[in-house]
This record gives sequence, structure tokens and C-alpha cells, in this order.
Amino acid sequence: MNEQDLKRLKSDPDGLLTYEYLANHIGECEPSDIEALVDNMTTVDLTGQFLASAARYLHAIDAEGYAPAIKRLVGAAIDKDREHRYLPDLITGLYGADYASRADELCSVDDNFRRLYKRLTPPQSL
Repeated sequence: MNEQDLKRLKSDPDGLLTYEYLANHIGECEPSDIEALVDNMTTVDLTGQFLASAARYLHAIDAEGYAPAIKRLVGAAIDKDREHRYLPDLITGLYGADYASRADELCSVDDNFRRLYKRLTPPQSL
């Protein structure tokens, strides 16, 4: 990623341009580029829509290789998606449709899962 690309992406109004750049250039991106793209998306995406999409995209490509970026994207998506419009697809995309059956185990080892699950699961009545 060159300086001109970064300058253009900094004027991204909502995260879409940054997400598209990531998707279209994933094979060319250095780790520092991924970090810069995550930083930019975290700044410009106010709803968490493209943060969640980018996390699911990177997870589908190489969950282990992109784990640090995915962790940051998920954390930011949780913070920004106050209306929970993107979190249901995010939790299913990252943890599978059966995530609820493994919730106790996942909560104990993954802070982002715990945060997602807590936001999406109503408190149980006593």
C-alpha cells in the first residue's frame, strides 16, 4: 500500500472503501498494511458494519494468520454496533451456527466471544 492509497482511504466516509481495498488487495498486503487498514476502518466505520464484514472475511481466508487483525476488528465491531445489527452474523460466521452449545467453553477462552454472547443473549431469569 502506498501513501496515495492511504491518503485516499483516510477520507473514507464509512469504511466501505477501506473494506474494498482490503478485499481487492489481500494477496498484496503486508502485515503493516493490514494493521493500517484495521486502524483506518476502526476510525471511519461508525456502525461496525464493515468492521464485522472484514473480520468475517479475514477469518474465512486464514483465521490463524490474521488472528490479531480479526481480534481487533471484532472488538471494535462490538463497541460500535450498538443496535446489534451485525453482531448476530459475526458470531455465527466466526464460531459456527452451534456456538450456543459451546458457549461456556468459548466464554472461558475468548474474550471477544464472551462480549458478543453477552450482548446477544438475554439474561436468564431466576
